[in-house]
Amino acid sequence: MTDAMPSNFIYDAVRADVEQGRRGGRVQTRFPPEPNGYLHIGHAKAIVVDFGVAADFGGICVLRLDDTNPETEESSFVDGIISDIEWLGYEPADVRYASDYFDQLYRWAEELIEKGLAYVDDQDGEAISAGRGGYGKRGINSPFRDRPVDENLALFRRMKDGEYADGSRVLRAKIDMNHENMQLRDPIMYRIRRVPHHRTGDTWSIYPTYDWAHGQSDAIEGVTHSLCTLEFESHRPLYDWFLTKLAIPDAPRQYEFARLELTHTVTSKRRLAKLVMDGLVDGWDDPRMPTLRGLRRRGYPPVAIRSFCREVGTTRTNSRQSIEALESYVRRELNATAQRRMAVLKPLKLRITNWPTDASGAPVVEHFELANNPERPEDGTRLVPFSGELWIEQDDFQEVPPPKYFRLSPGREVRLRGAYFVTATDVVKDDDGAIVEVLATHDPETKGGNAPDNRRVKSTMHWVSAAHAQDAKVFLYDRLFSAEAPGERTGEALDDLNPNSREEVAGCKVEGALADVRPGEVVQFERLGYFAADLDHPMLFHRTVGLRDEWAAIQKRG
Repeated sequence: MTDAMPSNFIYDAVRADVEQGRRGGRVQTRFPPEPNGYLHIGHAKAIVVDFGVAADFGGICVLRLDDTNPETEESSFVDGIISDIEWLGYEPADVRYASDYFDQLYRWAEELIEKGLAYVDDQDGEAISAGRGGYGKRGINSPFRDRPVDENLALFRRMKDGEYADGSRVLRAKIDMNHENMQLRDPIMYRIRRVPHHRTGDTWSIYPTYDWAHGQSDAIEGVTHSLCTLEFESHRPLYDWFLTKLAIPDAPRQYEFARLELTHTVTSKRRLAKLVMDGLVDGWDDPRMPTLRGLRRRGYPPVAIRSFCREVGTTRTNSRQSIEALESYVRRELNATAQRRMAVLKPLKLRITNWPTDASGAPVVEHFELANNPERPEDGTRLVPFSGELWIEQDDFQEVPPPKYFRLSPGREVRLRGAYFVTATDVVKDDDGAIVEVLATHDPETKGGNAPDNRRVKSTMHWVSAAHAQDAKVFLYDRLFSAEAPGERTGEALDDLNPNSREEVAGCKVEGALADVRPGEVVQFERLGYFAADLDHPMLFHRTVGLRDEWAAIQKRG
């Protein structure tokens, strides 16, 4: 599939390379996530960019799992990443792993040692960190920086053979301990970690750092354009240094673009993992999570996510996009595609006192033909049963209505969607004085919700026939974080966690047709919003988005 991005500097750069015949006019990109968590909305933009550039220039995009840290990586994350990319609508040309190149990376590390460009450091992590100095603060050379090549080579091989304890030695590149770019102050290339790897098992006792493996993996795979987010801009000189010193021909070019950040959202893997581990959400696929699997369970259509990411485009300026803008894309797509159904979340009985009965005394049942989606006539219609007892929303009746309340109240007439006009006449209360039933009369001349005398009513309400209703449960969602920029006030995003981000509503009454909704399918509950059928539990629905376009209102105010 082709998902063209709006004109942007990355497209301009790739187009120039193709027109000038660089690398034979070939375009190959890659999407390189670390398998230490599941993909989130920020990754979605990177996926759209990586795959979109490749597709639009007739190239290929490879999925490469940068699996260099066995302490945090799992096969389940690998499987989840592959599944999420497919759900988003993309098919990688190939699936590869940084661990495929561990042997080559090791040989290249020995080559740098032999050239006097890498050395084994016996200092611990604290000493190494202190020695690197800081911005405006000079670094200090390691006392082991000038070890002879032969000694470094022997020590490195013994590290590989598992002779030393974790953390006792590292391999560092010998660059410049006073470089203004901190990434070039003798960065670590290998650490000793006696941890089984999810693919290589116990083969290795040392593992390459991400920065050492990343650029070289791109080169091995023949990547022509390495597309990264802005936080990797300072890493680019290090990647170029490695590639130059190893004399790797046709090295990839790296271009950085702004990552996608949303209001009321965090995309830090560390914080997302903490939400899961601390039980603050139900898991990585909790519909409140910004993970792709969470958005999938919430009912976000992948086409809407792709469209939003393309529209945001690629710039070199970090900014926080409004979550309401993303929701507007979701709403627009669902308005065009979702089937309409009626559901009552907080039911109140409505009994029509003048409803006819048949010869046996049972209430007559009529059926009304309602459109499945007015936006798509080809979706046809459905027959919805109607009888003398109905469920309506508790909020749709007020015994003593406030000003400008146009729904049902004593003496007021309203339209029941597609059925009849009804007028409330009385109420039934329980011993505590709570209303348990509303009594009303219907006008038989208004069948189908039409008024032959052209009289007007100010409200149309949804309903469900009590005798035909199905029971359901829904989850209603608010923002997971109450602050637009979580953590801006205190420095810790979790301080802004919204304790009321989810409301569970049981005992809902819904159309019988909702029992046939497929797992994951999104339908519009009329007047209430869009709801996704849970992937695992029948008759459980998650509110995807409401009907009100908050983004349009924000733009209008702006």
